[in-house]
Amino acid sequence: MIAAGIDLGGTKIEAQVFDADWQVVARRRVDTPRVYADLVSEMAKIVAWVQGQAPGIAIGVASAGLINAATGLALTANLPATGRPFVADLTAATGRPVRFVNDCRALTLSEAIFGAARGQSPAIGLILGTGLGGGVAIEGRLITGLSGAGGEFGHFPLSAVPVARHNLPILPCGCGRIGCTETLIAGPGLTRLAKARTGRDLTPPEIAARRRIEPDIAETWAIWLELLTDLLITLTMTVDPACIVLGGGLSRIDGLLDDLRPALAKAQLPAFPVPELRLAEGGDASGARGAAWAAWRDQDHG
Repeated sequence: MIAAGIDLGGTKIEAQVFDADWQVVARRRVDTPRVYADLVSEMAKIVAWVQGQAPGIAIGVASAGLINAATGLALTANLPATGRPFVADLTAATGRPVRFVNDCRALTLSEAIFGAARGQSPAIGLILGTGLGGGVAIEGRLITGLSGAGGEFGHFPLSAVPVARHNLPILPCGCGRIGCTETLIAGPGLTRLAKARTGRDLTPPEIAARRRIEPDIAETWAIWLELLTDLLITLTMTVDPACIVLGGGLSRIDGLLDDLRPALAKAQLPAFPVPELRLAEGGDASGARGAAWAAWRDQDHG
């Protein structure tokens, strides 16, 4: 065993321990606590479990949100850690340092090194889950910058044209802004969109299952695809990626890529190619592998 990654998301925490061939040899998964003190405590238990599997190995944490490099404070829309020194508190609780990587960037790195974007450059990773975010990798390395906020695609403003055309609600986001893409495109956003269009409280799996049967759900799905396609074409025209890899719970909706591919081609400039759309091979915890790789590489492995 050479490294471990802990994928910390809004709904679940999954630890994965990897061998020298980067195969998972042990894993543990628990629900994400909703109270900060419980979150730190549960993460400390997970780290202790990892160390019990292989003492001293590199540990990376792929977590939703950002850590401000200047203050050490967290900013996250989907974890109870905003304004808290999460990494410092976790280090104090475990007695050892861990490598923090934004979960969306970690998924991007994982898929660029091991998964669906292997050999593709530039590559974009995009998580469609409880939240929405991603990252950009060139030649197997993440693009990093001044603030660490590059890849926060969920906090782009929603495209004005579909919002106006369909009279969509402009909603507050957990980041503190208003009208972010995450508010209507992430999993809870799809539910909000269905509520606004149909008056019904429906989960994303229910919407996906009914989208070819019920006309009002089909309309909701079409609007959601339009919003997501506008985001993808913005990313395409900004980065010009060879490949966009989708991860997270919504990426597992049956037939999603079949619906998205023609929509993206239609949105592109006439006669210009579009990036290949692929599903993350590492599943919804692919970020754990990316964080483990980053922690292992920090130990003078390249």
